Amino acid sequence: MLEDDTIRLRALEPEDLDVLMRWENDADCWRMGNTLAPYSRYVLRQYLEQSAEDLYTTRQLKLVIVHKATGKSIGLIDLFNFDPHHRRIELGVLIDAAWRRQGMATAAVRLTLEYALDFLHLHQVYCVVVENNTASRDMLLAAGLTQGGVWRDWLRSGEGYCNALLLQKISSL
Repeated sequence: MLEDDTIRLRALEPEDLDVLMRWENDADCWRMGNTLAPYSRYVLRQYLEQSAEDLYTTRQLKLVIVHKATGKSIGLIDLFNFDPHHRRIELGVLIDAAWRRQGMATAAVRLTLEYALDFLHLHQVYCVVVENNTASRDMLLAAGLTQGGVWRDWLRSGEGYCNALLLQKISSL
């Protein structure tokens, strides 16, 4: 369920600390999310220790995207803001710059949707995307999400405020 011909999704391991430091502290990615400051090695090590806990306890799950042919960790899938009552979870995806535009993110999101909707029996997976991030929007649409709405002036950027798109995949079950 968590793999296809090209990639595999796996749980975080203590050995992921260095790559996690690089990805989580990449300031270029912060403008797409809510990160405002770098993470310390100590904080990320603690996170790795707690990542084995249950989704219902931590309300989040981070999976490493592994390129099967090379065995390299090429990105992360982040499931967070889990709401067990409404059976929904927010999705984030990060692909290492060297692996972008090769279909890896689309494949990872498809696998994640299958896992979240069919195995975890969630009602919906959603994602908030900066409106002008057309590459992410197009990838998420190709992976099976649909646009559910636009939040006006939702995110602050260096140039002021920008709109955010709500993209969703709602279970047919």
